[in-house]
Amino acid sequence: MLLSGYLATEMLAPFFASFLIINSVFFLVRLIPFLNVVLDLGIGGTDFIRLFSYLFPNMFLYSMPMAVMLGVIIAFTRLSADNEILALKAGGISLYHTMPALIIVTLGISLLTAYCSVTLIPAGETAMKQLMLQLVREKISKGIQERQFTDSLGDIVIHVEHIEKQSGEWQKVWVSDKRNQDQPTITMADTGRMEIHDATMQISLILHNGSLHRPAESKSQIIAFERYQVNIPVQIPTIIDGDDLTKLSARAMTMDQLQESAHQLGRDTHGGRNRLIHYHKRLALPAGCFILGLLGLPLGLQSGPGRRAGGIPLGLTAFVSYYILFTLVKNIAESSSMPIWMLLWTPNIILLGATLYCIRQVTNEKVLIPDVVMQMSTVLNNKCFLPLMRLSSKLIPRQKIEKTIPPATSCEISILLDDTIHGDIHNRIYHLPGCTFYDCNQCTLEFKTIELAQAAGLSPCKLCRKSSPTSPSTQTT
Repeated sequence: MLLSGYLATEMLAPFFASFLIINSVFFLVRLIPFLNVVLDLGIGGTDFIRLFSYLFPNMFLYSMPMAVMLGVIIAFTRLSADNEILALKAGGISLYHTMPALIIVTLGISLLTAYCSVTLIPAGETAMKQLMLQLVREKISKGIQERQFTDSLGDIVIHVEHIEKQSGEWQKVWVSDKRNQDQPTITMADTGRMEIHDATMQISLILHNGSLHRPAESKSQIIAFERYQVNIPVQIPTIIDGDDLTKLSARAMTMDQLQESAHQLGRDTHGGRNRLIHYHKRLALPAGCFILGLLGLPLGLQSGPGRRAGGIPLGLTAFVSYYILFTLVKNIAESSSMPIWMLLWTPNIILLGATLYCIRQVTNEKVLIPDVVMQMSTVLNNKCFLPLMRLSSKLIPRQKIEKTIPPATSCEISILLDDTIHGDIHNRIYHLPGCTFYDCNQCTLEFKTIELAQAAGLSPCKLCRKSSPTSPSTQTT
């Protein structure tokens, strides 16, 4: 219990730091589409904060998986670099004993991600539409003043003689409608009011006891009415970050609404498949958050004393690869007739298999990358990349500098090596500083001199054999 609490604290601290930094970056990226809306509507600071807060659940859906993976990687990287993992193993505690704390932390964060995906995102989309309606109503209401002509509704000009303060009803209304016509249609009424429909984000002018004057070239038309309604679409920005607020998008639907809409549209139709894609996406991404958190354990343990911390680059690579694969299968699901659930859950299955493999490798003190793959990469490097580098060095002219270097003694050979020598106990070879495989994962030993590495039974690798200095035992004086 004490160990689990300690590990949970080590993971949560970098998680919150990463979470704050990632969301700050996302905030700056998503801020740009809002600038036009803020300027057109004249949104104040409070309404701007409210409007942008409704987008945070969408950002959390992507920032939480990245933050939890980075938090786990950073935590286990520090534990490994400070030899705390080695101390646990020496005390008879295997890596499997660290799994309960890891599972609890990643599962809790994944459940929060699922809550954002399933509940907060639809609620935020609905609240954003309601707030936009309120801002529209305030903008138009402020624009209509007594005894003043207002054109805040585009091609419709309104003049009101008097406005009741309590009811907001208009007295002596004059309306000029020039939409889709050269000559405006004039409407005069004794009373009127304005209504805004939430479903379609349309404005309706309800006029009572008046007349409509429609001019024409041959003759004019006058129509008397007791009640007349003018429907006006909203003429201010209603598209924010690619979403049309006048329509009920799939992101604003609840899980039940997505299933019902897919059933009504037909599960094999384009619209029905789009609803099902959003349904499975809301479940698959939180599951991917849990798997990415587990993957942080083996990646974080790739560092150690004398070795570079390569867990974070590997983690970012895994994160980007996962979302690229998810986007790919999502596009395939939109354009094909294959089962949606099978496509959208395929990245999670692949990621889960890779995670379980990596955890088994590190718990068994084995390298993540198999020796066969490393040997193939070595052969590829020796056969392809090194010849290309040598060829490029020959093609690029270099100025020759003549310099006489006296032969080095055995003591000087050790001094010339500014860094330690890395040894690979599995392949019984060592790598000198500057070698391509100097920081390979198999290098778990360090030697101060070449003599100590050779005394331990290690031989130079193929690359170092060509460039390694002559051993003192073979030097002649």
